[in-house]
Amino acid sequence: MRINNYKKEAMNLNKIIYALAISVLLFNCSSNSNDDLNPDPDPDPNGKITYEANVKNIINSNCAQCHDSTPINGAPFSLVTYTQVKDRIDAILSRINSVSSPMPPSGQMPSSNRDLIQQWKDDGLLEN
Repeated sequence: MRINNYKKEAMNLNKIIYALAISVLLFNCSSNSNDDLNPDPDPDPNGKITYEANVKNIINSNCAQCHDSTPINGAPFSLVTYTQVKDRIDAILSRINSVSSPMPPSGQMPSSNRDLIQQWKDDGLLEN
């Protein structure tokens, strides 16, 4: 009878350890921040924002799924090259900052990315 009690206690202890381990893993793998979903390049605080160094990755990560060289899902234009993005910057800024009709359609990208694109425009739409 004593052996059965020890086995039950050991099994319960194992269950608790497994539950704690899973909880720790889940907690460490979760995030409250959307910033993790769309990496934003860390701009040089002393330099200008450029398309190649800062904006291209944001556009590729958030827009190119539909605004590819052949646009899909109703996207009206491509956003693959520097010139395409530069020529559409006002439309891009309008849509990525829209609350009622945001781009990407899944919801607004993090404000840090939107601010970086605005800063790129303010800095003169530099390519390199």
